[in-house]
Amino acid sequence: MPNPCTADALTAIHAFVKAQQDAGYALDTVRLRGTLLTEYLEHVLHEEKVPSLTAEELLQPERAASWLDAAGAGATRRRNTLTGPAAAAAHDSQRARAQTYNAFAGHLGLSLTLPYPASGHGDRLEPEQAHTLLRTLAVKRPTGANAATAIRTAAVAALVAATGRTVPQLHRLNVSDVDLERRPVPVVTVDSSEHLLDKHTVQILRRWLDVRAGITKALEGSDPGFLWIPTKPGRERAGVQPPKPGLTRAAVRTLHSAHRNLVLQVIGVPLRPYALLPRS
Repeated sequence: MPNPCTADALTAIHAFVKAQQDAGYALDTVRLRGTLLTEYLEHVLHEEKVPSLTAEELLQPERAASWLDAAGAGATRRRNTLTGPAAAAAHDSQRARAQTYNAFAGHLGLSLTLPYPASGHGDRLEPEQAHTLLRTLAVKRPTGANAATAIRTAAVAALVAATGRTVPQLHRLNVSDVDLERRPVPVVTVDSSEHLLDKHTVQILRRWLDVRAGITKALEGSDPGFLWIPTKPGRERAGVQPPKPGLTRAAVRTLHSAHRNLVLQVIGVPLRPYALLPRS
């Protein structure tokens, strides 16, 4: 059996991605790891002016350090960000690189590991950055992205920023908890506490409620009233058809995944909804 460590690095990366898929890892995780490893390989090949490397050569610590330094300075970025194309990498993106490197090394059977950068307030956006991100999510939909999922994601993100609550805390909201006709200021009630909503958040929520109404219109019987619902049918499991969108709440993991995926496509960084929480 061929030694995967001596295989061409790109071939080894493809084999690793396939193994991750077969192991049942989330599609977004697998895609991100493939992207980061390709970024790593391209960086090293460009810096060293060589046509190829084996997988073991690619994973040498000095090469990994060079990659992380370049990525941390924004040198490997292909897309713009809220603070410009040369902005320093977020802590979470560097952590994802270290996790990806370690997973790849483990797959190859190499005892090489990178330390994980500590996550913290460096992952939180400044108010103006958060406002820019929300406006971007509300108006920009990548080619091929589901329109209903995109506006639901923008609505969730807007409420995270407006209320200071996390996605799990907002997950249980019902449509009745949102009062956009309240005067003088619309509100959302979370755990018996009212939160005032700004004009921009109200606009995004109205758009989501309109989309949601179009989805629930197809239901037979009364609307269960969940604020966050799936935007498309789920997969059949063990021969059992999934419930129609609107009959169940969208899962917390679904809301998180949709957010990270959309933000990654829009600005090139897989920011979590946590980044939108106001700084204390």
